Amino acid sequence: MKEIKNREQLNSFMRAYKIDCLFNPQLMPHLKLYQFNRGENICSQGEPSEYLYVLVKGKVKVFTTSPEGKTLILSFKTPLELIGDIEYVRGTDTVNTVEAVSPVTMIGVHQRWLKKYASEDSAFLQFLLKIITDKFYVKSNSLRFNLLYPVEVRLASYLLSVSFDESNSLLTGQHSAGSLKDAANLIGTSYRHMNRVIRQFCNEGLVDRNSKGILVKDREGLRRLANDNIYE
Repeated sequence: MKEIKNREQLNSFMRAYKIDCLFNPQLMPHLKLYQFNRGENICSQGEPSEYLYVLVKGKVKVFTTSPEGKTLILSFKTPLELIGDIEYVRGTDTVNTVEAVSPVTMIGVHQRWLKKYASEDSAFLQFLLKIITDKFYVKSNSLRFNLLYPVEVRLASYLLSVSFDESNSLLTGQHSAGSLKDAANLIGTSYRHMNRVIRQFCNEGLVDRNSKGILVKDREGLRRLANDNIYE
């Protein structure tokens, strides 16, 4: 994480997403702009939650880990999104791990300033309520997706989500064997079963497999299979 000390850039993001009216004048001086590299954790499950972040650029992956070490993907998020909102409201440790899929820019504010200046601010609280209810709706869809959709659909959706950013620009077309093992856990299947699906994708011309992993070939074919990227 790196702080970007550029107030005009911060204000520009706030104007672009029309959120400048959500933070009152007392809170504004405490807003900061942060940058996260691809693969970096914004927050980790079980750790103390200190900041509320507003995602204004890039894409993040949200996943949960069981006590046995198994992980399950919950969603991918693009702007505009809040990170740390549920923890702020409930006063709990971080619920899920959030990882940057692409270079990410966040507006961040420490919870102590929110408690001091925004705990009774109706505009901010209404925004918070909308974001949190949207998350419960998305979570319901995500759980249904993992339970009801076949691995073929889940893997196609995962490959699209980790290969392209919020502007649909290519992040990476190549996925290593190590990342594929993680992917099997994240989409809730065995590595063996996922390999069978990858062979099927190769036969259909959707991906290519080589010694380095797999390479996405047919983006539109994957999108059709994934029903327009359900994970997002």
